[in-house]
Amino acid sequence: MKQTTLLLIPIFLLAACKQKEIQEINFSTDYKFNSEIEENLMNDTIPGRYQIAASEYAKKGDYKNALILWDLGMPSQNWNYKQSEIDSIRSNYSVINAKEYILQEAKKNQVVIINEAHHNPMHRVFTKSLLQNLFDNGYKNLGLEALNNGVDLDAALKSRGYPIQITGYYIKDPQFGNLVRDALEIGYDLFAYENMEKGGGKPREIEQAKNIQKVIESKPNEKFLIHCGFAHLMEGNYSGWEKAMAGRLTEYTGINPLTINQEEYSERSKTEYNQPLLKAFDIKESSILIDEDNNPLKYERDEAWADIAVLHPKTEYVNNRPNWLFQNGNQNVSVELKDIPIEFPVMVLAYKKGEDINEAVPIDIVEVENNTDKCHLALKSGGYEIVVTNKTESFKFDKEVH
Repeated sequence: MKQTTLLLIPIFLLAACKQKEIQEINFSTDYKFNSEIEENLMNDTIPGRYQIAASEYAKKGDYKNALILWDLGMPSQNWNYKQSEIDSIRSNYSVINAKEYILQEAKKNQVVIINEAHHNPMHRVFTKSLLQNLFDNGYKNLGLEALNNGVDLDAALKSRGYPIQITGYYIKDPQFGNLVRDALEIGYDLFAYENMEKGGGKPREIEQAKNIQKVIESKPNEKFLIHCGFAHLMEGNYSGWEKAMAGRLTEYTGINPLTINQEEYSERSKTEYNQPLLKAFDIKESSILIDEDNNPLKYERDEAWADIAVLHPKTEYVNNRPNWLFQNGNQNVSVELKDIPIEFPVMVLAYKKGEDINEAVPIDIVEVENNTDKCHLALKSGGYEIVVTNKTESFKFDKEVH
């Protein structure tokens, strides 16, 4: 009897330790603490410093600060439609689900181009939500402007199965990393098309389009999804560039793409800065406006346009994190940090089990100010390695999400 008792005690203790065995590790990261981003901003004098800071916040998953910094660097004004104009718009347009409409329209097309604002991870989450259904409808190829190209191309991306820090600057954002990771798991062939050498403006638009043209011509009967930044999706004549990438692509291939703008009618850091059309409708989900002839509202700028304008709803916050993080299979996972002997603030980075924590783009990142603060991560079911670091000390433990 004594022997049995002696054997059971260490087995029980071992099982308890396996639940959260905290291990000190050597770890370094390029993700910046809020204080580092703010210090760089104070010391920077270059044009575009606010946009750079916004991208740094977005890269570490801090959506709220990304919006604030972007608006500090971009002209913001409070403008509204008159009530009579709002009444007229509401009487002429009905609101429908954006995802459902896009998927129906995509069936009629060979190329779909959707854009993002580079400081807005929510746009990547929306594109990611389309991936499986588009793949099921024949879209097997995904072109990403954010993928490094040329000598910087991450040639091992497909065989590795997940993005790393050198895959692309914007892909360091966990939500962009998850878009890439999901696309690979679904079975997409990913390809880079960015112009890495020939400058910006008109030459960039031409080279991007030519790079995409080569891929399309190598797979003439296949369908393509292109995820780009800002105005590169514009069709028609675009001031300054003559034609944007999408317009050039039509010129070179004869293909008329389905173009989807999701950045114009997205929320700003303050409601009063929102585009007046977004204020005119109480949008509860990502939506499209349809007129009485069943035509979608376009996004138009002078002689250029995108076929569809998506209106995204205002973000609600759950545990100080955007509600759209906890959709599409993600759970709100609370992580306890009180047992970790480390000086705060810290960054908490979640890595998928089996991926290299020294190179992989994390699944999620949160900065935590105090050891009494709750840490909430957006994670799917599966095994993870959780890294807690203040850049001087770092600790790691396993986490299973059921």
